[in-house]
Amino acid sequence: MQIIRTRRDFLASASLAAAAGVLGARGSLADEGPLETTSIRIYRDPSICVAPVQIADDLLRAEGFTDIRYVRTSHLDAVARREVDFSSETAAWVVSRVDAGEPITALAGIHPGCYELFVHEPLRTISDLRGRRVGVPSIGGSGHLLLMIMVAQVGLDPHQDIEWVTTPTGTPMEMFAERQVDAFLGFPPEPQELRARQIGRVLLKMVADRPWSQYFCCIAFGHKDFVRNHPVATKRFIRALYKAAERCAVEPEWAAQALVDAEFTDQYDYALQMLSELPYARWHEFDPEDSMRFYALRLHEVGMITSSPNALLADGTDWRFVNELKREPKA
Repeated sequence: MQIIRTRRDFLASASLAAAAGVLGARGSLADEGPLETTSIRIYRDPSICVAPVQIADDLLRAEGFTDIRYVRTSHLDAVARREVDFSSETAAWVVSRVDAGEPITALAGIHPGCYELFVHEPLRTISDLRGRRVGVPSIGGSGHLLLMIMVAQVGLDPHQDIEWVTTPTGTPMEMFAERQVDAFLGFPPEPQELRARQIGRVLLKMVADRPWSQYFCCIAFGHKDFVRNHPVATKRFIRALYKAAERCAVEPEWAAQALVDAEFTDQYDYALQMLSELPYARWHEFDPEDSMRFYALRLHEVGMITSSPNALLADGTDWRFVNELKREPKA
């Protein structure tokens, strides 16, 4: 039987080979023992910035998983509710949920930052947000937590100096587009769409501006019991995640099309723009513990968490898998 390989098949194979060269060959699993389970449930995140999680299906199968489910759910606490085994969110959000006592464990960083702060004229600095209306999807959500830290960094009181605006209908981006709010912190594909529509101006880009660019923005995490009872499965999930991150960096065009094919987005151009801007391959340069500590300290300073950063890191993180993967020899 003749096998016809498409250009997309070739690019996938080339990207997979490049990723394997960074994290080591399949044979490096010999000392890990057998998978405790071949089933894995992953939150189907609507945000395309966590592309490595969303396009890792074949890499997960190469790690031995045979039943891979991407679960749609409206609950951000789906891991804590045992609806899924793994998910991803901002480090700030993960810190807040560990502080709240949810049974989750932070495992690995994904990328340095995808959020962008948009404002309307005449705002020129974050200090100019004093007394302004700022749109957020929810109080206590990632956007709200990140913005509270940002305004506190310049000396504003996030509890008194900002009017936080949410809406039961529509989105904060549309409120911003209609000038119902003065500022909005967006994540892909929202920044790409706002730029295309020439709405507002970018005041801050987490991927480029310090100190945000020095830390992981998004963190992969799992249910505490799953991580404890399935260490081999957890490590192989993270290995597949990082091979997918390398794939995003090596072949962003392929990754953008994969996101479209898997129906995570129908906007190829926006996805490609994002993938070309985010340094996914820098996962081996950043320390996820530093990132979690940074956000824990900042949230503690603004009174959004009560636990000490050290207690949160001790109770809600497990970096042994990442540390082991960084030590694996290259193929």
